[in-house]
Amino acid sequence: MPTLNAVTAIPAADSPAAQAHFLASLQFETDCADVHDALASGAPGFVLLDVRGPALFVQGHVPGALNLPHGKIVASKLAGYPRETLFVTYCAGPHCNGAARGALRLAELGRPVKLMSGGITGWLDEGFALAQAARAGETADANG
Repeated sequence: MPTLNAVTAIPAADSPAAQAHFLASLQFETDCADVHDALASGAPGFVLLDVRGPALFVQGHVPGALNLPHGKIVASKLAGYPRETLFVTYCAGPHCNGAARGALRLAELGRPVKLMSGGITGWLDEGFALAQAARAGETADANG
């Protein structure tokens, strides 16, 4: 007889339901290691957006990321990118919902989007280095 506790009290989903759930979750999120490896390849296939404010971006950001605070994600800032461009958003970390807010804004604009779970906290936890910007001018529309 199995032990009942908070983990086992509700049975796990059957395999087909679990497969559908986890496949769906990967359509919405990616992780820091996969982003790192894709960026290192030189042809990541996405635009990485740091959706925090410019002051935090200047202090340290994922190398290759562009700064576009979630509240400033509007169609005109994305005009230089083809409609099919995949955007990946991140913010400070699991305690911050900025990446989700940015992803929502992109989705509302009809843009493909994923969220990099973990954000800066996850990036550093993986042992990856941050880059510093000389100024807060590395924005999506400036480089689009």
